[in-house]
Amino acid sequence: MGKRIHNFNAGPAALPLSVLDEIQEELLDFKGSGMSILEVSHRSKWFDDVMNEAVERTKRLLNLGNGYRVLFVQGGASLQFCMIPMNLSLGGRPVDYINTGTWSTKAIKEAKVQGKDVREIASSEDRNFSYIPKDFQVDGDAAYLHFTSNNTIKGTQWAQFPDSGDIPLICDMSSDIMSHSFDVSPFGLIYAGAQKNIGPSGTAIVIIRKDMLERVPENLPAMLKYTTFAEKDSMFNTPACFVIYTISLVLKWLEETVGGLETMERINREKGAVIYDFIDQSDFYTGTADKDSRSLMNVTFRLPDEMLEKKFVEETLKEGMGGLKGHRSVGGCRASIYNATSIDAVKALVEFMGEFQRKQG
Repeated sequence: MGKRIHNFNAGPAALPLSVLDEIQEELLDFKGSGMSILEVSHRSKWFDDVMNEAVERTKRLLNLGNGYRVLFVQGGASLQFCMIPMNLSLGGRPVDYINTGTWSTKAIKEAKVQGKDVREIASSEDRNFSYIPKDFQVDGDAAYLHFTSNNTIKGTQWAQFPDSGDIPLICDMSSDIMSHSFDVSPFGLIYAGAQKNIGPSGTAIVIIRKDMLERVPENLPAMLKYTTFAEKDSMFNTPACFVIYTISLVLKWLEETVGGLETMERINREKGAVIYDFIDQSDFYTGTADKDSRSLMNVTFRLPDEMLEKKFVEETLKEGMGGLKGHRSVGGCRASIYNATSIDAVKALVEFMGEFQRKQG
């Protein structure tokens, strides 16, 4: 096997090595079927078990109880941007959004395209999305309040979720789902593209509170209705079988190897502290997000100039570290330290950052 690198990609991103080993081990003969998981029918008992396991582990890890359904919908988080207003808005009532960066902006645009009464009740655009807004009022009349829990491009994350009273929260958790424990009860719907923190690309996980399903209009195309996916247990058409299989293994790793979300959160806080403490004592690296809004998943930082940033990224690759270039829309550098990125990888990066600073500083 070739040498594996420390993977800091933002998505598709690092998967636990033990999960990749398990996939490799089962790839040619899944559970004695004589077929690969890539070949078995989605209508077979083998895949039924995979789907049920992914759903049950999600429910246990997030303490969902019976009030929620776990669905798998293709089209990534981007399709959810339009499905949410299409399915969950209510006639004559506004839909509220908080804008904290690129993905929120896209979600807002998709609701406006449909002619919904969209209100942007808070935004951090005034300072280039470098912080999470705190001062806003949630109108009791809104059909829902939508926000993005972690902003991969800008490196910000909600430390406390917004208090929306009785208004259902809708959240894009693409990049920090399963990274910490939280109370799900205020949420009407949580969605996440799988490819950052829980699996490969190709599906979104959608966790929907059952009362929200009552809002879904009859006159929508079948593939754009949450009720279609709920009534058919995500099997209305062929789901992304291999992706769901991988997700079920990642969730097993989270539950059985890591020991649940409280432990995962502690590890993630430790990883974040290692890199942020180093950046804070450096006069060479500068974090781009306000300290109280910093992401534990995507650490964004700048060097003194763009030439040095280019050199930094090139040299990290030579040292066996990948994915450290910032998003093309903002430049700079970014270390995505999702669940599967180990503390050893973070320590190796910080050690390299110290060396690089000594040579260039």
